[in-house]
Amino acid sequence: MTSVTMKVEGFKELERQLEKLSKSAGKGVLRRSLKTAAEPMAAIAKSLAPDDASTGGFDLKASIKYGTVLSRSQKKAHRKMFRNDKASVEGFVGAGPLAQAIFTEFGTSPFINGGQYAGTQNPGIAAQPFMRPAWEQDKMAMLERLKSELWSELEKSIIRADAKAARAARG
Repeated sequence: MTSVTMKVEGFKELERQLEKLSKSAGKGVLRRSLKTAAEPMAAIAKSLAPDDASTGGFDLKASIKYGTVLSRSQKKAHRKMFRNDKASVEGFVGAGPLAQAIFTEFGTSPFINGGQYAGTQNPGIAAQPFMRPAWEQDKMAMLERLKSELWSELEKSIIRADAKAARAARG
């Protein structure tokens, strides 16, 4: 596994601005911004994924999206990686809970079959990466979109909160 290092600045200023909002309004700003910033990456991954016409639309390509909910098996793996993380908002880009997603992304080595076909050679499958290339292609643009969206959503929410406070003060 490779590691990626990025330098992101401006969180102190962002946090100060978020403190002007209620907790739920702040989370709404973060959720909307993350969704807007991440959806183009999902579209790129979807465009790179192989399309199996024989599945009638329920295939790997169709399962790729941005979302906030993981399948049971994805949650289990996520908890192991981030059990102590106190992030207030999370979003995910990737394939749905399809077994072939990881095999398609990374491929498989040849192996000797067991069971009904014991002893026969399985040639394995070649990798057809879709998530990693989407990440590599879009990571910096996604961060720029996130930055822009965060400040835009934050400004709108602060204006709404100020207007609400002004109405409450008048009436």
